[in-house]
Amino acid sequence: MTDQEPKLQLPAEIRHIAIEGVIGAGKTTLARMLSERLRARLVLEKFEENPFLPKFYEDPERYAFQTQIFFLLSRYRQQQDLFQADLFHSHVISDYIFEKDKIFAYLTLQDEELKLYESLLGSIEKNIPQPDLVIYLQSSVDRLMKNIRMRGREMEENMSEEYIRELNEAYNYFFFRYKSAPLLIVRSTDIDFVNKKGDFDDLLNQILRPNKAPVEYYNPSPSR
Repeated sequence: MTDQEPKLQLPAEIRHIAIEGVIGAGKTTLARMLSERLRARLVLEKFEENPFLPKFYEDPERYAFQTQIFFLLSRYRQQQDLFQADLFHSHVISDYIFEKDKIFAYLTLQDEELKLYESLLGSIEKNIPQPDLVIYLQSSVDRLMKNIRMRGREMEENMSEEYIRELNEAYNYFFFRYKSAPLLIVRSTDIDFVNKKGDFDDLLNQILRPNKAPVEYYNPSPSR
Protein backbone atom coordinates (compact mmCIF):
# COMPACT_ATOMS: atom_id res chain seq x y z
CA MET A 1 0.00 0.00 0.00
CA THR A 2 1.31 3.43 -0.89
CA ASP A 3 1.07 6.58 1.18
CA GLN A 4 -1.53 7.89 -1.29
CA GLU A 5 -3.87 4.96 -0.59
CA PRO A 6 -5.65 5.43 2.75
CA LYS A 7 -7.02 2.49 4.65
CA LEU A 8 -10.42 1.47 3.31
CA GLN A 9 -13.29 0.62 5.60
CA LEU A 10 -15.16 -2.65 5.34
CA PRO A 11 -18.86 -2.72 6.19
CA ALA A 12 -19.34 -3.07 9.93
CA GLU A 13 -20.79 -6.56 9.59
CA ILE A 14 -17.68 -7.92 7.84
CA ARG A 15 -14.60 -8.83 9.88
CA HIS A 16 -13.52 -12.04 8.16
CA ILE A 17 -13.41 -12.47 4.38
CA ALA A 18 -12.58 -15.88 2.91
CA ILE A 19 -11.64 -16.25 -0.76
CA GLU A 20 -12.22 -19.50 -2.60
CA GLY A 21 -11.72 -20.96 -6.04
CA VAL A 22 -10.31 -23.90 -7.93
CA ILE A 23 -6.55 -24.42 -8.14
CA GLY A 24 -5.21 -21.57 -10.27
CA ALA A 25 -8.16 -19.19 -9.74
CA GLY A 26 -6.00 -16.58 -7.98
CA LYS A 27 -7.46 -16.83 -4.48
CA THR A 28 -4.13 -16.54 -2.64
CA THR A 29 -3.04 -13.61 -4.79
CA LEU A 30 -6.31 -11.79 -4.19
CA ALA A 31 -6.11 -12.54 -0.46
CA ARG A 32 -2.66 -10.95 -0.33
CA MET A 33 -3.81 -7.89 -2.26
CA LEU A 34 -6.89 -7.39 -0.10
CA SER A 35 -5.01 -7.83 3.16
CA GLU A 36 -2.50 -5.18 2.08
CA ARG A 37 -5.16 -2.77 0.85
CA LEU A 38 -7.36 -3.23 3.93
CA ARG A 39 -4.49 -3.65 6.39
CA ALA A 40 -6.02 -6.91 7.52
CA ARG A 41 -4.47 -10.02 9.02
CA LEU A 42 -3.62 -12.54 6.29
CA VAL A 43 -4.26 -16.25 6.86
CA LEU A 44 -3.08 -18.57 4.09
CA GLU A 45 -3.59 -22.28 3.69
CA LYS A 46 -0.30 -24.09 4.29
CA PHE A 47 -0.51 -26.52 1.38
CA GLU A 48 3.26 -26.73 1.09
CA GLU A 49 3.43 -28.38 4.53
CA ASN A 50 1.48 -31.42 3.35
CA PRO A 51 4.12 -34.08 2.62
CA PHE A 52 1.62 -36.24 0.71
CA LEU A 53 0.52 -33.60 -1.82
CA PRO A 54 3.31 -34.11 -4.42
CA LYS A 55 2.73 -37.86 -4.17
CA PHE A 56 -1.02 -37.35 -4.64
CA TYR A 57 -0.47 -35.51 -7.91
CA GLU A 58 1.68 -38.41 -9.11
CA ASP A 59 -0.62 -41.20 -7.88
CA PRO A 60 -4.01 -39.84 -6.74
CA GLU A 61 -5.65 -43.18 -5.98
CA ARG A 62 -2.85 -44.32 -3.69
CA TYR A 63 -2.28 -41.09 -1.77
CA ALA A 64 -5.71 -39.43 -1.71
CA PHE A 65 -6.65 -40.51 1.81
CA GLN A 66 -3.35 -39.52 3.47
CA THR A 67 -3.40 -36.19 1.66
CA GLN A 68 -6.99 -35.48 2.66
CA ILE A 69 -6.61 -36.33 6.34
CA PHE A 70 -3.48 -34.22 6.64
CA PHE A 71 -5.30 -31.26 5.08
CA LEU A 72 -8.37 -31.79 7.27
CA LEU A 73 -6.42 -31.71 10.52
CA SER A 74 -4.12 -28.90 9.38
CA ARG A 75 -7.09 -26.74 8.37
CA TYR A 76 -8.84 -27.54 11.64
CA ARG A 77 -5.86 -26.44 13.73
CA GLN A 78 -5.47 -23.26 11.71
CA GLN A 79 -9.15 -22.40 12.02
CA GLN A 80 -9.02 -22.91 15.78
CA ASP A 81 -6.23 -20.34 15.97
CA LEU A 82 -7.90 -17.97 13.55
CA PHE A 83 -9.68 -15.73 16.00
CA GLN A 84 -7.16 -15.57 18.79
CA ALA A 85 -6.48 -12.06 20.07
CA ASP A 86 -4.81 -9.92 17.43
CA LEU A 87 -3.69 -6.52 18.72
CA PHE A 88 -2.68 -5.18 15.31
CA HIS A 89 -5.54 -6.16 13.00
CA SER A 90 -9.31 -5.84 13.31
CA HIS A 91 -10.02 -7.85 10.15
CA VAL A 92 -8.96 -11.18 8.67
CA ILE A 93 -8.51 -12.22 5.03
CA SER A 94 -8.04 -15.93 4.31
CA ASP A 95 -7.58 -17.86 1.08
CA TYR A 96 -9.86 -20.79 1.92
CA ILE A 97 -12.89 -21.93 3.87
CA PHE A 98 -12.84 -25.04 6.01
CA GLU A 99 -15.79 -26.57 4.16
CA LYS A 100 -13.78 -26.73 0.93
CA ASP A 101 -12.14 -29.82 2.38
CA LYS A 102 -15.27 -31.81 1.58
CA ILE A 103 -15.12 -30.88 -2.11
CA PHE A 104 -11.79 -32.65 -2.51
CA ALA A 105 -12.75 -35.56 -0.26
CA TYR A 106 -15.91 -36.42 -2.19
CA LEU A 107 -14.02 -36.14 -5.45
CA THR A 108 -10.99 -38.30 -4.59
CA LEU A 109 -11.78 -40.74 -1.76
CA GLN A 110 -13.08 -44.28 -2.11
CA ASP A 111 -16.27 -45.36 -0.32
CA GLU A 112 -14.65 -46.87 2.79
CA GLU A 113 -12.17 -44.00 3.03
CA LEU A 114 -15.02 -41.52 2.76
CA LYS A 115 -16.88 -43.15 5.65
CA LEU A 116 -13.85 -42.78 7.89
CA TYR A 117 -13.31 -39.20 6.69
CA GLU A 118 -16.93 -38.25 7.40
CA SER A 119 -16.72 -39.75 10.88
CA LEU A 120 -13.70 -37.61 11.70
CA LEU A 121 -15.16 -34.54 10.05
CA GLY A 122 -18.42 -34.83 11.97
CA SER A 123 -16.59 -34.67 15.28
CA ILE A 124 -14.77 -31.40 14.53
CA GLU A 125 -16.64 -29.29 11.97
CA LYS A 126 -19.16 -27.90 14.46
CA ASN A 127 -16.34 -26.00 16.17
CA ILE A 128 -15.33 -24.06 13.07
CA PRO A 129 -16.22 -20.33 12.90
CA GLN A 130 -17.87 -19.10 9.71
CA PRO A 131 -16.52 -16.12 7.71
CA ASP A 132 -18.64 -12.99 7.33
CA LEU A 133 -18.20 -12.98 3.54
CA VAL A 134 -17.04 -15.64 1.09
CA ILE A 135 -15.75 -14.62 -2.35
CA TYR A 136 -15.84 -17.40 -4.92
CA LEU A 137 -13.60 -16.77 -7.94
CA GLN A 138 -15.37 -18.69 -10.67
CA SER A 139 -13.27 -19.34 -13.75
CA SER A 140 -13.07 -21.41 -16.92
CA VAL A 141 -10.98 -24.55 -17.21
CA ASP A 142 -8.84 -22.95 -19.92
CA ARG A 143 -8.04 -19.95 -17.72
CA LEU A 144 -7.29 -22.17 -14.74
CA MET A 145 -4.92 -24.36 -16.73
CA LYS A 146 -3.18 -21.29 -18.15
CA ASN A 147 -2.64 -19.88 -14.65
CA ILE A 148 -1.35 -23.21 -13.34
CA ARG A 149 1.18 -23.48 -16.15
CA MET A 150 2.29 -19.87 -15.77
CA ARG A 151 3.13 -20.19 -12.07
CA GLY A 152 5.22 -23.29 -12.72
CA ARG A 153 4.97 -25.19 -9.46
CA GLU A 154 6.90 -28.44 -9.79
CA MET A 155 4.27 -30.53 -8.01
CA GLU A 156 1.60 -29.32 -10.46
CA GLU A 157 3.50 -30.15 -13.65
CA ASN A 158 1.50 -33.31 -14.33
CA MET A 159 -1.88 -31.97 -13.25
CA SER A 160 -4.40 -33.00 -15.89
CA GLU A 161 -7.04 -30.86 -17.51
CA GLU A 162 -9.56 -33.61 -16.72
CA TYR A 163 -8.86 -33.27 -12.99
CA ILE A 164 -9.26 -29.48 -13.11
CA ARG A 165 -12.50 -29.85 -15.07
CA GLU A 166 -13.91 -32.28 -12.48
CA LEU A 167 -12.77 -30.01 -9.67
CA ASN A 168 -14.28 -26.96 -11.35
CA GLU A 169 -17.63 -28.72 -11.70
CA ALA A 170 -17.50 -29.80 -8.06
CA TYR A 171 -16.76 -26.24 -6.90
CA ASN A 172 -19.63 -24.84 -8.96
CA TYR A 173 -22.00 -27.45 -7.57
CA PHE A 174 -20.88 -26.69 -4.02
CA PHE A 175 -21.09 -22.91 -4.20
CA PHE A 176 -24.38 -22.74 -6.09
CA ARG A 177 -25.84 -24.45 -3.02
CA TYR A 178 -23.72 -22.74 -0.36
CA LYS A 179 -25.68 -21.08 2.46
CA SER A 180 -23.28 -21.01 5.42
CA ALA A 181 -22.21 -17.37 4.93
CA PRO A 182 -22.92 -14.41 2.61
CA LEU A 183 -21.48 -15.23 -0.80
CA LEU A 184 -20.12 -13.10 -3.64
CA ILE A 185 -19.61 -15.11 -6.84
CA VAL A 186 -17.13 -13.38 -9.13
CA ARG A 187 -16.89 -14.41 -12.77
CA SER A 188 -13.15 -13.90 -13.01
CA THR A 189 -12.31 -15.53 -16.35
CA ASP A 190 -11.97 -12.31 -18.33
CA ILE A 191 -10.49 -9.93 -15.76
CA ASP A 192 -6.94 -9.41 -14.52
CA PHE A 193 -7.07 -7.97 -11.00
CA VAL A 194 -3.34 -8.64 -10.57
CA ASN A 195 -2.00 -6.52 -13.42
CA LYS A 196 -4.85 -4.12 -14.12
CA LYS A 197 -5.62 -1.65 -11.36
CA GLY A 198 -9.05 -0.86 -12.78
CA ASP A 199 -10.09 -4.51 -12.53
CA PHE A 200 -8.92 -4.70 -8.93
CA ASP A 201 -10.58 -1.42 -7.98
CA ASP A 202 -13.89 -2.50 -9.49
CA LEU A 203 -13.74 -5.79 -7.60
CA LEU A 204 -12.80 -3.99 -4.41
CA ASN A 205 -15.82 -1.72 -4.75
CA GLN A 206 -18.06 -4.77 -4.98
CA ILE A 207 -16.52 -6.21 -1.82
CA LEU A 208 -16.82 -2.96 0.13
CA ARG A 209 -20.42 -2.29 -0.84
CA PRO A 210 -22.63 -2.57 2.29
CA ASN A 211 -25.98 -4.34 2.73
CA LYS A 212 -25.24 -7.27 0.46
CA ALA A 213 -27.81 -9.93 -0.34
CA PRO A 214 -27.11 -13.48 0.93
CA VAL A 215 -25.87 -14.40 -2.55
CA GLU A 216 -24.63 -11.89 -5.12
CA TYR A 217 -23.07 -12.26 -8.57
CA TYR A 218 -20.43 -10.00 -10.05
CA ASN A 219 -20.01 -10.47 -13.79
CA PRO A 220 -17.53 -7.76 -14.84
CA SER A 221 -16.94 -6.69 -18.39
CA PRO A 222 -13.80 -8.18 -19.96
CA SER A 223 -10.72 -6.07 -19.17
CA ARG A 224 -9.04 -4.28 -22.04
